[in-house]
Amino acid sequence: MRQIVLDTETTGLEAAAGHRIIEIGGVELLNRRHTKKTFHRYINPERAVDAGALAVHGIDDDFLKEQPTFATVADDFLEFVDGAELVIHNAEFDVGFLNHELVRLGNVPVDIREICSVLDTLAMARRMHPGQRNSLDALAKRYDVDNSMRELHGALLDARILAEVYLAMTGGQVALSLDAESNQTAADRGRSAVISRDGLVLVVQRASDEELAAHAAMLARIREQADSQLLWDAEPADSHDENP
Repeated sequence: MRQIVLDTETTGLEAAAGHRIIEIGGVELLNRRHTKKTFHRYINPERAVDAGALAVHGIDDDFLKEQPTFATVADDFLEFVDGAELVIHNAEFDVGFLNHELVRLGNVPVDIREICSVLDTLAMARRMHPGQRNSLDALAKRYDVDNSMRELHGALLDARILAEVYLAMTGGQVALSLDAESNQTAADRGRSAVISRDGLVLVVQRASDEELAAHAAMLARIREQADSQLLWDAEPADSHDENP
């Protein structure tokens, strides 16, 4: 399975208000392993960056004026993500901005979901950790993922951090490095990775009285039509016969 862990930075919070993408970062995973292929572009938004957004990512107008426009990088970006599952934290935000840029181009696709499926790790985290903080920083701390370099937001850095968080959340490989596996001893490879599940709440859904009654009725119907005694009606073996 090919996945692209993706993040964007923007001039502001609302695409509908004319804000634009200024940075895209993507990390490729193939069958849950890092391929070392990435996509990273800074983009000239052809407008000013809001002060609030500048405080978050630190990418200023003077720097962006020297960068290519989205129209210039669009083909490379679409080729990189085509057919993959996009793994995005708060996907509605990033997908909204991507689609806003695609619509401006007037070409196909006008919705990134036409060529990619989308997995929202924020929605996943809210299901796994209800009532808790589920920002990328909070998840990195919860799953012991190093985000010490994240003084400011950056699309490629955040995509790398999210990739590790996602792999930890879904119980698979934690480290992205391919070299880590090759350097392991045979004994190390035989050990199972220990994944922290602190704060994970498992919901136990018990059957209602109505469902229990329906189940009993179905068993009675099967019992009436059976030619021989049913397994679940058999007397249990005396435990003293099996254990000394």
